[in-house]
Amino acid sequence: MNRLIGLGVGPGDPELVTVKAANLLAKADVVFVPVADSGETGRAEQTVLHYAEAWRVERVVFALHDREHTARRERAWDAAAAQVADWFAAHPGGTAAFATIGDPCVYSTFTYLAATVRELVGDLAVELVPGVTAMQDLAARSGTPLVEGRESLALFPMTAGAERFRTALESFDAVVAYKFGRMLPETLAVLRETGRLDEAVYGAGLGLATEDIRAARDLDPGEPGPYLSTLIVPPKRTGRGHGLR
Repeated sequence: MNRLIGLGVGPGDPELVTVKAANLLAKADVVFVPVADSGETGRAEQTVLHYAEAWRVERVVFALHDREHTARRERAWDAAAAQVADWFAAHPGGTAAFATIGDPCVYSTFTYLAATVRELVGDLAVELVPGVTAMQDLAARSGTPLVEGRESLALFPMTAGAERFRTALESFDAVVAYKFGRMLPETLAVLRETGRLDEAVYGAGLGLATEDIRAARDLDPGEPGPYLSTLIVPPKRTGRGHGLR
């Protein structure tokens, strides 16, 4: 049977790839990696090349720079799925891995790819291998406990808008925001208005030479950050065991 495996390869640090993912990257017949149509080497591809020979790595182009659901994005999904389906047609019974940054179940392009490949390849087993997420990596690198005891946690994409972000801050003890680089001014404004700015932690380029981790209050609201930025807004705590009360 054909196997398509969605592999989470973590936020960018090759040392954060799980043993299971590393073993599969070493054994898969082919490893597909998502890249933008602008051609630069993606973060997932950089990580994969630590575990798989370049000749087994095949690029799949997605409209990664499109922040809205566009016709161009739909065409890219269809073309990517056709590319993978063609590979299975030429390698019946083969094992193909698709490497995705972070985790394949968290804001991943693999979700769209797998759904369409299923329609094109009748005999197909789809498997998932979890990966370390950016919020986990940033929490560890900055020494910020995400949640304790009974505290709740929300993972929020800033592409959903500043007002929904405000609602999340009001409804959950801890909030992690993704994809907010272009909305940095609005994000900082909401944090300031809700009294949550001083505790918030910002991170970008985690595990890379360009890594940037700092207090959110030190960010310049006039300078947008990278799209793949992470923000942790921890709970307001008043001592040990606060989350158990």
